[in-house]
Amino acid sequence: MAEQLSAAQRSKIRRLSQPVELAPDEEGGELNIIPFLDIIVNILIFVLATVAVTFTTSIETTPPASRSGGVRQVETSSLNLTVFVVNEGFSLKATAGNIAPGCDSPGAGITIPKTGGKYDYTSLTTCAAKLKKANPDFADETQVYINANPGTDYQTIISTIDALRSTPQGDALFTDVNFRVSL
Repeated sequence: MAEQLSAAQRSKIRRLSQPVELAPDEEGGELNIIPFLDIIVNILIFVLATVAVTFTTSIETTPPASRSGGVRQVETSSLNLTVFVVNEGFSLKATAGNIAPGCDSPGAGITIPKTGGKYDYTSLTTCAAKLKKANPDFADETQVYINANPGTDYQTIISTIDALRSTPQGDALFTDVNFRVSL
């Protein structure tokens, strides 16, 4: 047989089953940091995913000289070759003046035009070797100057440098690359 609860017992059960708000000094003080950690992990994953890993290579060059530093002396027995990388191809200039198309004589025009919409690096190497062999005084010259249009991409500059450094047979052409700026 089931036992009946007294009025005092029922009152105590009713009182204990009611939710009670704790006073500020009685609170448990547990901090829920899970939402904070979720945010931090998401930010960390975003940063790691957006960081681009870049491998760089350094190329020994000489930056353009400022005009306030004085005028560079040009030797008359030097080739002083400058390669202009323009939208239409390569225009070469030496101490004697502009090099004509075909790399045969002095004259105006684009020395090595693009072929099929691409720069002709093989012709550039051939022309640079031909100019270097044109005079015995040029045999020891190792400097070449490159001047490119502002929109020229990085790979074109690097390919131009490679074409001017040596021939396919391994003969050194111009190992010291300098950059010039048009004003």
